[in-house]
Order: sequence, then C-alpha cells, then structure tokens
Amino acid sequence: MANETAKKKDFVEIEFVGRNLTNNEVFDSNILAEAKKINPNVSSTKPLVVCIGEGMVVKGFDESLEGKELNKKYSVKIGFEKAFGKRYPNLVRLIPIKMFLAQKVYPQPGMTLALDNNLVKIVSVSGGRVMVDFNNPLAGKEIEYDFIIKKILSDLKEKASALQKYLFGQEFEFEVVQNEKSKKLVFKDVKLAQLLDVFKDKFKEMLGVELEIFAEKKSEGKKKEEESKE
Repeated sequence: MANETAKKKDFVEIEFVGRNLTNNEVFDSNILAEAKKINPNVSSTKPLVVCIGEGMVVKGFDESLEGKELNKKYSVKIGFEKAFGKRYPNLVRLIPIKMFLAQKVYPQPGMTLALDNNLVKIVSVSGGRVMVDFNNPLAGKEIEYDFIIKKILSDLKEKASALQKYLFGQEFEFEVVQNEKSKKLVFKDVKLAQLLDVFKDKFKEMLGVELEIFAEKKSEGKKKEEESKE
C-alpha cells in the first residue's frame, strides 16, 4: 500500500535543511544539529507548517512539495529565479557612516545587519561612506532543500494557528466555533477587528471559515453605570 501523499492546499509539517550551493553552507533549518551550524547558540527549533501552493516558502520549494510521500526524504535544487530572485546592482548603495554611528553601529566589511526592515550586507567602509548591499544575501544563488513531510494537518485549530503566524507574525487568542451550517474562528480581542477584516477572505479561501470578533455583552447595570459617567 502506497504512503499518503501531500497535495495542493494541504497544510503540512516539514523538517528541512536549506543550503546555498555556491559554498554548500546551511542558511536555514529546523533540525537542531543543522541550525547550530548557522548559530551555535540555538537551543531549540520549531516545526515548519505551510499550506502547499500558497507561497509560504520560496516558489521552487513550494512546487516541490506537491505529490510527495509522507516520511520520505527528498532533495530539490532550485535556481535563483524560483528561490530568492535576481541580484540587482541598483540595490548596492552608498550611505554616510554617520547614520550608522548615530545608532551606535560600527560597520565593518562582511557584516550583516537589519536596516530599514531589510537584511543588508556591508560591502566596504571608506572615506566616511559605507557601501551597503540591500539584495537578499541569497539573491542570484542556486539553493537546495533536503526535506521530509512529517504529517498532513487535519485539525482546524492547528491550521489556523499556522496561518496566523505566517500572516501576522504571531498568534492571537481564538476559538473554533462549529455547527452543521458553519465554521468560525472567534477572536477575543476587539482591537483586532481592522486587521482581521483585511485577511478575512484569505482565511475563508484557505480554511473555509469566517472570522468573528468576540464582544462580551455588558449587563444592564454596567451599561447604566457607564451612561451615568458620560
């Protein structure tokens, strides 16, 4: 009997190692021993959960997941076009060194740091100016992923948690409310209303659920108390 295979729109949990084939160095992994090659101080890693076909990882990796068997090791080489894109010379810029010194940053050639919400590399420092490369460090590079699809998620709450982390960068408190007619994700914080309104169509498309904000009903006594203060 053939093993279960992953298909488009499945939420899958993946164990992976990403390598830069220019120098064969590991640039990303959720396997602890491999992650330590990037940062020896790493003490733990987290599972990677993606929805196949939704662009939650680079295009070449995303495309390679469809049709793969669970718990079987695969390897895929990806050209820069479907990885981190082309390297653009116009993204290499000269910046006055005083801008770095004002932030108590002392730039050195080869240093990688966060600047304007980008990961940038210091190319050179000379004459009071710093040459900075705003290209992704892996732009223009061929890469390789070794990966195993560990499982296909079936639990709606697990899927919703993964989608939140991808879209919002964090997870907000919510509950799954389900009956014969509908499924909803009910969020506790009313301050999220505007954010959730932006992404409601995405949740509907990927999870088949509506989003709702939980607003606690006030007692009559509390309403009168608030009205008397106004």
